Amino acid sequence: MTNLFSSFDPSTNLNTSLNWLSTFLGLMLIPSAFWLIPSRMNFLWMKIMMTLHNEFKILINADKIKGSTLIFVSLFAMILFNNFLGLFPYIFTSTSHMVLTLTLALPLWLSFMIYGWVNHTMHMLAHLVPEGTPPVLMPFMVCIETISNVIRPGTLAVRLMANMMAGHLLMTLLGNTGPMLSMVMLNFLIFTQLLLLVLESAVAIIQSYVFAVLSTLYSSEVN
Repeated sequence: MTNLFSSFDPSTNLNTSLNWLSTFLGLMLIPSAFWLIPSRMNFLWMKIMMTLHNEFKILINADKIKGSTLIFVSLFAMILFNNFLGLFPYIFTSTSHMVLTLTLALPLWLSFMIYGWVNHTMHMLAHLVPEGTPPVLMPFMVCIETISNVIRPGTLAVRLMANMMAGHLLMTLLGNTGPMLSMVMLNFLIFTQLLLLVLESAVAIIQSYVFAVLSTLYSSEVN
């Protein structure tokens, strides 16, 4: 039996990392007419983008920095596309690797921290001690808040990676049992796989939304 995680191996038969190019498949698959001629799909997509923009605008309080929500809307769109792309057969799921998720989370968090500590030092120091904390607990609270702040990019990256990998792994495990089952059990297995596919579609949307919203909330703390 091959390694259980071999389906997540990014290398191809040529031992190159061409599978990572699946991240940019959207640019090749979506025709220019989608952007040039307003269609129902276009209106639906713009409606989703505007809803996210308005929601992030409330979270980030973006009156001072116009258009700052666009980076989070773009982040949501990119992660959503890659999550959905991984549900198709024989297409590499780039978001199931820490290389991609940490690359998205770490620079964002680092830029927020540098901006916050350089421009709003007192505000950032005040965040380390929650309001109403007894003086005795203040040193402990500073340690706890510092640790929780430092692990934020890790939790963002691991959450997305683990959720993407878990569902795909379960579907792979169930799919491998197919040849050994009877016809009745095979029908039941196909039904279960379809339900799992629906669940994974929901997870793909939810995880991209969670990543974008948490990034927005982290940025709002440094303003």
